[in-house]
Amino acid sequence: MLRESVAVTVAGLAIGLLLSAAIGRLVSAGLFGVSPADPLVFVGCTALLAAAAMLAAYLPARRATRTDPTTALRHE
Repeated sequence: MLRESVAVTVAGLAIGLLLSAAIGRLVSAGLFGVSPADPLVFVGCTALLAAAAMLAAYLPARRATRTDPTTALRHE
């Protein structure tokens, strides 16, 4: 379950980084004090989004591992 979440997260972050690099050039006139390709901003935002996605995937996965399989099957 976590492996699938990591794959989706990595794909989303890669697409987002590519799009933000392309769109950053278009909106560069509106950016004050930050260059369109500032590595600190890219790394910081990527790390924050990755951490949020992994936490969102980890909490339900941890709860699922603590559930008794027979109980879970009985309710379906």
